[in-house]
Amino acid sequence: MNIVVLCIVLNRILAFTLLPQQRSSSGSRARNNYVEDQRKRSTPGQRILIQKFHRTSLDERTSKRKSVVLLARNYYDVLGVERNADQNEIKKAFRKAAREWHPDVNSSPEAEDKFQEISAAYQVLSDPEKRSRYDRFGEAGPGGFSGATGGVEVNLEDIFDSFFGGVGGRGAGRRRTGPTQGDDLRADLEISFETACFGGRERVRVQHLETCNRCNGMGVEPGAKVTTCETCSGSGVVLQVTRTPLGNFQTQTTCPTCRGSGQRVEKYCSACDGKGLLRKNKLVTVNIPCGVDNGNKLRVAGEGDAGANGGPSGDLYIFLSVKNDPRFTRKGQDIYSKLSVDCFDAILGATYSTETLDNNKIDVDIPAGTQPESQIKLSGRGVPTLNNQRQRGDHYVTIDVQIPTRLDKEQRQLVEQLRSKKK
Repeated sequence: MNIVVLCIVLNRILAFTLLPQQRSSSGSRARNNYVEDQRKRSTPGQRILIQKFHRTSLDERTSKRKSVVLLARNYYDVLGVERNADQNEIKKAFRKAAREWHPDVNSSPEAEDKFQEISAAYQVLSDPEKRSRYDRFGEAGPGGFSGATGGVEVNLEDIFDSFFGGVGGRGAGRRRTGPTQGDDLRADLEISFETACFGGRERVRVQHLETCNRCNGMGVEPGAKVTTCETCSGSGVVLQVTRTPLGNFQTQTTCPTCRGSGQRVEKYCSACDGKGLLRKNKLVTVNIPCGVDNGNKLRVAGEGDAGANGGPSGDLYIFLSVKNDPRFTRKGQDIYSKLSVDCFDAILGATYSTETLDNNKIDVDIPAGTQPESQIKLSGRGVPTLNNQRQRGDHYVTIDVQIPTRLDKEQRQLVEQLRSKKK
């Protein structure tokens, strides 16, 4: 079955990546002869799949794709990675997207266009030089990225790895069984307004993988014998070479005897079932620096999942959200608050006390003739800058002049006298 699927996948990729002049009639006849040969030697279930593929010729699929126009989208958004993502993250995201959107596994109408878009994004972001040019100039920058004929170069090994766990021609390497770094984890933490301004210590509960103490992460029961696997000769994979009109292809699958480790274990660890890792809950203490805000991200090194085969642990990323404080409004490093002032005090001037971030009250002079919504600036009373307690923003106090809605007889007479004198 893998041979049939591999043939279909390869022809699909060739339709996306090869230039029109390379798809000759002789190549089509060779592929058709190969499909017919596979049909004769296949099971009834496989024959249905081959016939379905044979009904649609490569030329017909090519003509359909010629009408596809890729819209200019942010390549980082296409792969779902940040702009500062490294090559491993980009490669991992591409493989995940390829498995989801490849036309042979996704029958939706937009699958082919989506796969072309993913391939174009990976072609640029996986090349440091093209990525640098894209970051500076965008998709339509100097030189462009599409090529003269509109073809998209794709690393076939990256796509095959997504479906078969590794396919290649000559020189296919052995399966990696050495130490690998653990995955990074994410946790969300809500903190108070005061902690966001001045910092503090918080605790967050996470669930992560830890190294098994019984086997020290090796997955082997203490005292058990470990020998080289006879099935795969220690490579961890079982290889099979297939001859096709398009060349020799080598498929590899995880060795069923050693489960990809390359070693035959007499007895696996009873605590972790041979995985070397255990999932546990843990309370992690996080130091919150001063000046953080909503959406800020903190990295706690080594608190992610433990690595396999003794590899280093990943990191824990804390995403912060800040609770609102009814007394204050924050804009960057500046703080805004309101102070209610009697209308007569606004006219004649007075002294009021107002709350500040430092949890104390200070006196504020209200000048005579203060207008509604006017602001008084308290320098250096705002939020500290990130990781710097000494440098702070400002506190702006907005004056809310309170006008009485009811006046007694004497007050009304006084106000009327004042109004008549003004005329």
